[in-house]
This record gives sequence, C-alpha cells and structure tokens, in this order.
Amino acid sequence: MKNQEISRRQFLGASSLAVAGMALMSESTFGMPAYIKNLGKPNSLFNGVQIGVISYSWRSMPSSAEQVLQYCIESNISAIELMGPAGESFAGAPTAPPRPAGTPGGRRPELTPEQKAEQEEYTKKLAEWRAKVPMAKFVQLRKLYNDAGVNIYAFKPSALNANNTDAEVDYAFRAAKALGANQATVELPTDVAQTKRLGEIAGKNKIYVGYHGHLQQTFTAWDVALGQSKYNALNFDMGHYVAAGFDPLELIKAKHEHIVSMHTKDRKSKANGGQNMPWGEGDTPIIAALELMRKNKYKFPATIELEYDIPAGSDAVKETAKCVEYARKALMA
Repeated sequence: MKNQEISRRQFLGASSLAVAGMALMSESTFGMPAYIKNLGKPNSLFNGVQIGVISYSWRSMPSSAEQVLQYCIESNISAIELMGPAGESFAGAPTAPPRPAGTPGGRRPELTPEQKAEQEEYTKKLAEWRAKVPMAKFVQLRKLYNDAGVNIYAFKPSALNANNTDAEVDYAFRAAKALGANQATVELPTDVAQTKRLGEIAGKNKIYVGYHGHLQQTFTAWDVALGQSKYNALNFDMGHYVAAGFDPLELIKAKHEHIVSMHTKDRKSKANGGQNMPWGEGDTPIIAALELMRKNKYKFPATIELEYDIPAGSDAVKETAKCVEYARKALMA
C-alpha cells in the first residue's frame, strides 16, 4: 500500500491538470468536448478494466435518457449502470406525482392523505404498465447508447423490492436484457425469502441480480443469497465497505467470481469517520483495487458512484470526468 500512498498525490495533480484542460476545450456543459470529437466515441476501458458509472451520480442534474447519454460522452464514459427513471420514462412509463421537497437536513415532509392516495394510484399504474409494456423502446434505447459508444451493463429500476409483483420483477430482468445488460441491481434484502424469489426469476431470464450493500456489508453478507441461485451476485460497494471497517481487497480476491459490478468511491475508514471524499483523499484503496482487476483480468466493471460534495464552480459531470481520469492514470492507460 505504500506505493499507492506515494503515487496518489502525484497523479492526482496530473489528473487535475488534465481535467482542467478538458474543461477549457469544452464551451459548455452540453457542448461536446473537443477531445471527444477528436476520438469519435468515449472509451473508458483502460488496460482491460472497464470503468463505468451509475447514472445516480448525476442526480443533481436533469437526467432524461438522452441527457444521461450526453453526460457519458462528456465524461468519456463508455459503460453505464442506468437507473430506472431515465429508462422507464424513455419507454413511456406513467409520470410520477410530484414529491414534496426535502428539508435542509434531507428529510422529506410527511405526505398528506391526498398525496398518499396519488402515490398509491401511481404505484398501481406503474405495476400495470411494467407487466404489459413491450420491450421495443428498451431495445431502441440500447441502440441509441450503443451507437454513441456507450454500453448499458446494468439496470436499476424500483421493481425488485418485496412489495413489487412477480410480473414487475420479471419485467426488470426482461428490460435489462433488452437494454443489453447482464444484470439488474437492487439493495441487498434482509429477507432471505426475497433473495430466493429474485434469484429464481432472474434464473428464468438468465440475468444476474447484483445485490448492492451499504454499511451493512460484511464478508459473509451475500453468502445465503449466493447459495440460493447462481444468478444471485454482488453489486459490491468498496467505499461503503471501507466505511464499515473492512478491507475490500480481501473480499474482491475471495469473491470476484460472484461480483458482477463494483461501485467505486472514496470514503474515509470507519476509524476516520467514514466521510465521502474526492478520489485520492479518502482511505479506500481505489488504485490497488483497479491494479488487482487489471492483473487478474477481472471483467466486472468498476462503477463510479459520485457521492462526495461537489465543489463550488464544478458540477457532477466535471467531477465524474475527474474520476475517469484518476482511473486512467491508475491503470497507466
């Protein structure tokens, strides 16, 4: 780990200069940067390691499917875990009722009886739509992204929870397949009956369920699910794992065959407070993890999940581009 600590500041400085140069070459957030125009299409496959992004990283910005694709191009991202709203809206899903704004502390106010009734009606309509929607629009969306040089490897709709019908769960995997993904992702359930249910429906579609974890992640957190179905897998989050007090490199080595994607972020360790940090400033061994992936030819993508505070004068797309450049330097591409 010593060489990692020595090299962090060196290439972080170089990365900042490179990204600053990129920013100078771009006229606006929505204008295509000159360096991508020259290359033709984005490419975040570095020395055999696929760097991707989850579209949640751009939650602070307008996020239609077309806008998300533009953000990929501007960030030099060629692979993505697509959140449900962008894909479902593109495919014609019912529009969700407006939600009351959260408080400065992040809490949403309690819904009124009328708002609760609206939400229940929307949930019912969405379930009916999911059960019947043709896959043609998802295939169209896949082509739109692929033609621009971006591969959709994961889909994360709100259709894989305990309160979703079997038809919705089946839809999630069918939509993922239509998008070209090999996995649909969801938070790791605490109920083993739910992981069994999801694994069985995933198996029928031959699409993996990537179970994502937060601070509840432990070395054995996924073991029951893995034993239930070969289509139950890990959407591992190495940053949260560090903040929970564990070494992600040991888990990656031991369970790499079951990892279908890995959320990559920098967090302080549990002992140091667990805060989300810009890449290179926390305790997550991002460089060592990427080197491990390259050395052992692991094929699961490293998914950028932008969760640190965006600095004044920047935005989520610019910060994602910094993460991509950090990864490129780490992999010596």
